[in-house]
Amino acid sequence: MRIHVLAVTIFISMISCTQTTKNKSWQHLKTINLDGINPIGIASTNDGLWLSDGDHNRLVLIDKEGAIVKTIDSLERPMHITSTERELLVPQYGNDQIAIIEGNNHKNLILNDSLDAPAGIAVYRNEKAIADFYNNRILYSKDSGAYISFGKEGKAEGELYYPTDVHITKDFIWVADAYNNRIQVFNKEGEFVKIIGADQKMNAATGIFVSDKEVFITDFENNRVLVFTKEGELKQTLTTDIKKPTDILLRKKKLYVTNYRTGQLVIFDLQEVKTDS
Repeated sequence: MRIHVLAVTIFISMISCTQTTKNKSWQHLKTINLDGINPIGIASTNDGLWLSDGDHNRLVLIDKEGAIVKTIDSLERPMHITSTERELLVPQYGNDQIAIIEGNNHKNLILNDSLDAPAGIAVYRNEKAIADFYNNRILYSKDSGAYISFGKEGKAEGELYYPTDVHITKDFIWVADAYNNRIQVFNKEGEFVKIIGADQKMNAATGIFVSDKEVFITDFENNRVLVFTKEGELKQTLTTDIKKPTDILLRKKKLYVTNYRTGQLVIFDLQEVKTDS
């Protein structure tokens, strides 16, 4: 009897040692070549995916194959765009304005302040945040009220060096602090909270997107996308077909990365990766 029990115990132990665990990671799905588009920013509406084509001073709506469905022209170097249910918000690096586009109606965001080359904008409910590139700061408005300004040129905590993009979540404001080569996180009062990615030797942290669980940053000169936990732990590095990436978007469980230099849209999805334990 003892021998039988021992044999069963050993058998169960052997099975547990050879079990596989299933983890999900971002895997390359496909790369779309964009004809005549040099994408800088990306956003989505009910119509589909919009790209800012700064070199051609326009926005383009593309279909699933990357063909242009609609064009909005006469912009001044549009950068990291965002959207609401009805509107596209477009920071224009060339004329220091934020365009608000709804259908055929265009207007500019009214600010009691002067921008100097706005590079990114984020919206969360009634909140807005603007990455004010040459002023090395973020402008933030809660509940569509007055804007507060935080950040100044520098490399210390809470200081910025040419911020290019920004993202708002429930509790925090996340900044692509481009030429400090890091992500900075602030609370809604503009107070410094933490730095992410400073040890990853990024070279121009250009575009940022924050999901419920992860933080994505495009590392422009190093041709990669870094995926962090919200606590700042590096989870994954994406390099397949990534060439001079500028922006990133999570939409319908797909991750979209804009390749500026090569005029491409690179798509990833979450796939199970089996590992033996």
